[in-house]
Amino acid sequence: MSDNGDVAHARSRGGLAAYQDARALVRLLQCSQCSRPLRTPVTLPCGNSVCRECLPQTHLRENISYPNAPDRHYGFQCPFPGCGEEHPLADCSVDVVLYKILESVAMEVSRSREASDNTPTALEEVMQWGDIPEDEKISAAAHARTLNGGRLVATFTFAELGELGYLSEVTYRSLSPTGDAYEELDKAFLERLREGAHKEVDCQVCYALLLDPVTTSCGHTFCRKCLVRVLDHAEHCPMCRRQLLIPASLARQPSNKTLSTLLYRLCPDIIEARAEAVRLDELGPPGGLDTPLFIVTLGFPSMPTFLHVFEPRYRLMIRRAMEGNGTFGIMMYNRLAAPQGDLGVTQFMQYGTLLRIVSVQMLPDGRSLIETRGISRFKVLEHGQRDGYTVGRVERVEDVSLTEEERLEAEETTAPISLDADAATQIDHLSTRQLLFIGIEFILKMQRNSAPWLHQRILDAYGGPPDDPASFPYWFASILPIDEEEKYKLLLTTSVRGRLKITASWIRRIESQRWYALTLNLMV
Repeated sequence: MSDNGDVAHARSRGGLAAYQDARALVRLLQCSQCSRPLRTPVTLPCGNSVCRECLPQTHLRENISYPNAPDRHYGFQCPFPGCGEEHPLADCSVDVVLYKILESVAMEVSRSREASDNTPTALEEVMQWGDIPEDEKISAAAHARTLNGGRLVATFTFAELGELGYLSEVTYRSLSPTGDAYEELDKAFLERLREGAHKEVDCQVCYALLLDPVTTSCGHTFCRKCLVRVLDHAEHCPMCRRQLLIPASLARQPSNKTLSTLLYRLCPDIIEARAEAVRLDELGPPGGLDTPLFIVTLGFPSMPTFLHVFEPRYRLMIRRAMEGNGTFGIMMYNRLAAPQGDLGVTQFMQYGTLLRIVSVQMLPDGRSLIETRGISRFKVLEHGQRDGYTVGRVERVEDVSLTEEERLEAEETTAPISLDADAATQIDHLSTRQLLFIGIEFILKMQRNSAPWLHQRILDAYGGPPDDPASFPYWFASILPIDEEEKYKLLLTTSVRGRLKITASWIRRIESQRWYALTLNLMV
């Protein structure tokens, strides 16, 4: 979603000139709701920005148990046309970068006004009547002012006074007794703005100019690709360490529209040069088969996977991975020879997990013991061979958005259910937290009965059962001794709730078996 309409429009128009495009430049900084320059700006999950004071009235969001955060229980309908989504209040923090830019602009405007007395320009608002509701046209009236400082400063002041509608245009007439249009004032002012704002628009990961900026729910902004790399290792903001509940690929995460447009309108050449440099730096090998694939077993995101590598081809693969970015994919054998989508019948299942190498213990005979941790799921699109092992072109598999996750829970838990509903239907109607508790209670029951698959050495390796609904299914699958074909279903499922329903169904089936008493100790 990085190439949204606003950004594409900014690219097509190129940079804006201080004198000729004064109105358009000021509009970039205006709130579309109150028409004043943005005050304490908040960037919404849809990428639009608005004054914090202009946020719509909130309402209680019911039947949501995951994530169990107080601010997510309140939300509002997005005021921007074309969105209309319900935004949780927790996802709407003050935009730190935009706030600093607006603060810098306001200070520069104030200094310029003080230093530019007797530079009068007459401004007259030209209202766009087609955008004003019929019942408001009678009371609506265009404003006019005579202000100092050149077109840019005067237009910003006009907006500060609340007399320049967001959609309105402006006509200008210099009142200089010498006929000076004050064009040099505008050029100098815009150059000072660029210099002042430039230090605020550096990414705090790569320390270069923001490229395709994405603003997190905590209000911090990073280059899209930089934030993706951060989320590959952790799910916390690199600035404030707040947990970020967004898909790590950011595939559906909108760009910050105000910042994107500002950057493209103020310095298009610099942005395009930076984008080209990044593109060249990230060119992969020809053909795109750039992910080595270890076909052996299942791995899961955020979970450890321990491997004993002894085949020469895989020893070579691991060495190359260590010399590169330290990652490779792990795949499960296609033991039933089932067709794998467009790939047909392959040796491996089509979905796998990207692993990052944590540590390697080399043995004297060349074998190695490797500890890895899962990063993300992927789907193989193409595959080939390199020196005896499989390589592939893959695409990342992400969960639905958190908003969609919440919608699914509210929809399923409030749907009517009959008294004679089967076990699967009953599971569908449980809240996400209730589904998690089914798993936690089952683990506690198994521990009380000393189930061998919950031996202390297993818990030392994988940790105890997590209280996080997103992590629990992967943890449970990592230690539960059931068929891998069953566990594989988790890699295809794109919602936390969906994976918890799968684990709950495993537990219900285990508990319903006649040999349930034996499973307390055997689980076979």
